[in-house]
This record gives sequence, structure tokens and C-alpha cells, in this order.
Amino acid sequence: MGVAAGAVLSNWGSAWGTWKAGVSLLNTGIRHPGSVMKNVIPIVMAGVIGIYGLIIAVILGGNIPSPTVGTGENVYSIYTGMAHLCAGLCCGLSGLAAGGCIGIIGDYGVRSVGYRSSNISVVFSTDKSGFDEGGDEGNSGDENKLFVGMLIMLIFSEALALYGLIVALIVSQHSYPCGGE
Repeated sequence: MGVAAGAVLSNWGSAWGTWKAGVSLLNTGIRHPGSVMKNVIPIVMAGVIGIYGLIIAVILGGNIPSPTVGTGENVYSIYTGMAHLCAGLCCGLSGLAAGGCIGIIGDYGVRSVGYRSSNISVVFSTDKSGFDEGGDEGNSGDENKLFVGMLIMLIFSEALALYGLIVALIVSQHSYPCGGE
């Protein structure tokens, strides 16, 4: 169960973050194609969360012993099984939460950077073109400030999944063999 929880929940968070950030990237790319490559960072960061789940699933799967040959005696104790379940849930749920956080930050951050760089007014106006009439040519610095702010929030969101992975690695090392050992 821990193997499945770690892999499935982390990949669910990864897919959720990729979806949320990807939709806004495509939306922004229509209006400002030059910002697409710069704003692909949330999608990459969301993809890394799935790798965390894969790492913990492989480690936990490798630590599950087979029953004793010939006698069929189980050497996988309840204690070890619960430690593996907790490790998988810790990594998986952290990955799910971090993926959602990255997706939402990526969604709003990518749109904001795209709107700012193309001078699109997000406030309703009487002008039907959707562009600001103010002639604000020097907003490249504002765009960079928005991008840096988004990047910092993404890094701290990714750290949530990394914390879950670290705790899962520590918890997964707890074992107690049962049987005649």
C-alpha cells in the first residue's frame, strides 16, 4: 500500500500541477508567444514531483522481502509494513499538496507575467481592444519582478514535496523482521 500511495498520489499531484500551469501557459502563449519558454518552469517543477513518488516507490518495493522459500513463512512484519505505508503516504500526500500549489501558482503567475508583458489590461474598460492606452513601454522590470516572485513561490512549493520525500526516506528505513531471525 505504501508503494502505491507514494507513486499514485505524487503522480496525481504532478499531473494536477502540470494541467493547471499548462492551461495558463497555452492561454498566455496565444497572446504573448515570446514568454512561453520562460514560463514553462512551473510545468517542469510539477513534473519533478512525480519523480519523488517514483523514487520512494522503488525504495519501498525493494525493501519488501519475499516469504521464506520452502516454508512460506512471512518475514515482513506489521511494523515494517506500517512504516512503509507511512513513508508512502508521507511522500504521496506531500507531492499531491505541492503539485496543487505549484499548479495554482503557475496558473496565476504565468498569466500575470504574460498579461504584463503584452500590456493587456485585466480590468474591464470601455476600450474593446483589451490593451492599455497608457503607453507603458517600460514595464519589462515589472514583468521580471513578477517572474522572480512567481519563481520564489514555486521553489517553496517544491520544497514541500522535497520535505515529504526526506521524511519518507527516513521512515522507510525502520524495519523489524519477524520469524526466526
